[in-house]
Amino acid sequence: MTTPHSRYIKVNGFEHHFMEWGSAGKPPLILWHGFARTGRDFDDLAQALAADWHIFAPDTLGRGLSEWSPDPKRDYNNDVLASLAQGFIDGLGLQVVDWVGTSMGGGVAIRAAAKLLKGRIRRLVLNDMGPKISEAAVQRIRAYAGSPPSFERVSELEAYFREIYKPFGFLTDTQWRRLTDTSVRRLPNGRVTPHYDPQIVVHFSENPDDYAQWPYWDGLECEVMCLRGEKSDLLLAPDAEEMTRRGPGCKLVTIKGVGHAPALNVPEQINLIADFLKNG
Repeated sequence: MTTPHSRYIKVNGFEHHFMEWGSAGKPPLILWHGFARTGRDFDDLAQALAADWHIFAPDTLGRGLSEWSPDPKRDYNNDVLASLAQGFIDGLGLQVVDWVGTSMGGGVAIRAAAKLLKGRIRRLVLNDMGPKISEAAVQRIRAYAGSPPSFERVSELEAYFREIYKPFGFLTDTQWRRLTDTSVRRLPNGRVTPHYDPQIVVHFSENPDDYAQWPYWDGLECEVMCLRGEKSDLLLAPDAEEMTRRGPGCKLVTIKGVGHAPALNVPEQINLIADFLKNG
């Protein structure tokens, strides 16, 4: 079993936390998580891929152990996050990378690969994300992310995560506990709450068209595979099909029995990603 390392790096003035897996000399792979999540969501995928890739899984600004922005309206948007992605990759001394992005992590990749990192993302896996997302899903995410609840006990927080992240698909009890343990912070009053800045929700209120990214999609030159949850309310089937006909003409794979977004924690999903990254 590969032992991961917890690291910190300063990017554009902000301290960012990331997990590092594998060893230098292997092809670099970026794993970028979803909107209110952390890089630890990729533990199972990273463990499976670490023999063949040098893996970096950051916590996005405002999430996990990374710094929070003092100016949320300025910093929580795709242009700034794409700039942070460029700074992160530059700070690590990487030139060309592969990228797996879940939800928001895929949206950041679309923006970055079309502009600041054009020519530097070789193969891109989008996990239930595309250049258009449904308004119903945006409203759902805003509802839970903008007002994170607090609980007396971590076990109560786990029950909450099991409910709101039920569409992820099958997680074992051990995986649910790890998701909770890596997503909790304790408030000054002793209660516990999800580990992110509640102000990240301004991403949607201040930038309502930030995920309308067809112009960026049409400018992509990297190879792309999209994994779409069969029951996804965020990436609708017609939009996913349109992705196969426009821009880079991505490979589309439907993950049966799950919604937004596949957890990338089972051999079927992991093997799809490994094969694409190796062979395109």
